[in-house]
Amino acid sequence: MKTIIIIPTYNEFDNLRPLLQKVFFYAPNTDVLIVDDNSPDGTGKLADEIHEEDARVHVMHREGKAGLGKAYIAGFKYATEHGYDAAFEMDADFSHDPRYLPDFLKAIEGADLVIGSRYIPGGDTPDWSPVRRFISGGGNIFARFMLGIPVQDCTAGYRCYRREVLESIDLDTVQSQGYAFQIEMAYRVMQKGFKIVETPIIFMDRRVGKSKMSRQIVIEGFTYVLRTRFSRKPAKRTAIEEQDTDYTGLDEEAPEEAPIEERPPVAQK
Repeated sequence: MKTIIIIPTYNEFDNLRPLLQKVFFYAPNTDVLIVDDNSPDGTGKLADEIHEEDARVHVMHREGKAGLGKAYIAGFKYATEHGYDAAFEMDADFSHDPRYLPDFLKAIEGADLVIGSRYIPGGDTPDWSPVRRFISGGGNIFARFMLGIPVQDCTAGYRCYRREVLESIDLDTVQSQGYAFQIEMAYRVMQKGFKIVETPIIFMDRRVGKSKMSRQIVIEGFTYVLRTRFSRKPAKRTAIEEQDTDYTGLDEEAPEEAPIEERPPVAQK
């Protein structure tokens, strides 16, 4: 299976090289797409240097901070246009541990979307405060109840999508960012009747840098759920809910929104 890991970056200079080393240790046959939002600390330049050293690394430069959702949408389009069978979402800050990549690769063989879950047996958020646990856990319960999403962690951002899933979704109509982006994507996948499974992960706080979590991101998530629930009836639950969830993260690290234009990715050598 031809896979690519999409990693949005903004000021992740210190994390990028060690993260990629660990990614390729656990998944040596995957490619990586760095989507950099014109990081002032030189992350984009470093990504270009790594691309020159390793053909598995591809780089997409954007003019500024445009939001996590838009970064992933750009990455998904790149993945489908270049014939990848599956595309991952991964944070650049080590909160998504690359050691779980083999579990994802095994699970995606029999699924359409694999979600790295903090809220199934084996998953955890050991560094979080009670308030943060309440916000994330409560948001998940709220989204599952209101929209009927049949997963325990619908706000998780450590994911793997099959190409067929991404091609079935009109990516240009996805408007959410941050907290809401993961909920919207899970909801759309559910509506299409694709098979969703979860695999447990331990979600750790970022190693270097400052969290980009904000009150606006949280509010956007709750607003999306309410707007979606009351604008149309949620799709009836499907056989997804009946499946075994042995492979049973909100990604809080979302950049702020700002309109930008994208430049094409750096070509492979």
